[in-house]
Amino acid sequence: MKKLPPEDINININIEIDIDIRGTRWDAVDDLAALSRAALSAVVAQYCVRPFTEISLLFTDNSQIKDLNRTYRGKDKPTNVLSFPTNISLAVPILGDVVLAFETIEFEARQSGIGLEDHITHLLIHGYLHLQGLDHETDADALIMETHEIKALAGLGITNPYGKDVS
Repeated sequence: MKKLPPEDINININIEIDIDIRGTRWDAVDDLAALSRAALSAVVAQYCVRPFTEISLLFTDNSQIKDLNRTYRGKDKPTNVLSFPTNISLAVPILGDVVLAFETIEFEARQSGIGLEDHITHLLIHGYLHLQGLDHETDADALIMETHEIKALAGLGITNPYGKDVS
């Protein structure tokens, strides 16, 4: 597991990113740690409702995310990203865990004509926003979440993945 110390991120919030990479398919991504750091820095700059010191990222495969999706959401299928907020008080604040599945993300990127790293970045931002309490259960909630995603992605020079104006 890689750990990125707080000083590795140039934002006004101390953040430690724990990264656990399972499987060799993720080797297709150049410097996953730097990509993760950039994505989280961009979204924190756009949207931070509570400071935190730690977030855990699990980069895994469809099999493991399917098991997690079935166990925690009752859905017996893989998904691209899952977020598990830590809703308990701890001495060291931990925001939660974000889990990403390579095969689903790679398939979605190919189908949408989006670069793999751009899609991973988008889903890291999406997962972070879920940890902050946002969701997309209603159209109004989806618009709020998508607006934050688009702004954070734009800060990284990544095109709006929704192909619509949400401003």
